Amino acid sequence: MTALNDIAGQAALTICESLLLALSERNILPESEIIGILKDAAASHEFLPVCDDAEQHAAVAALINTMIDHRSMPNRR
Repeated sequence: MTALNDIAGQAALTICESLLLALSERNILPESEIIGILKDAAASHEFLPVCDDAEQHAAVAALINTMIDHRSMPNRR
């Protein structure tokens, strides 16, 4: 992955986390729905046909699952 892709990925993750936090803090979506969104995102990387990027997809799914397991959305502690 190139440096530009790394930067874009970090920016996208930050934006999505901020949106999920805002939806939760304003009681627009309950935490259970947010966890469901994260589980769906992880599943989209876990259950792919065999591909050249399998290791990267597994790492993405693992990161999302860690966020779910530890409820480690930023500013939530």
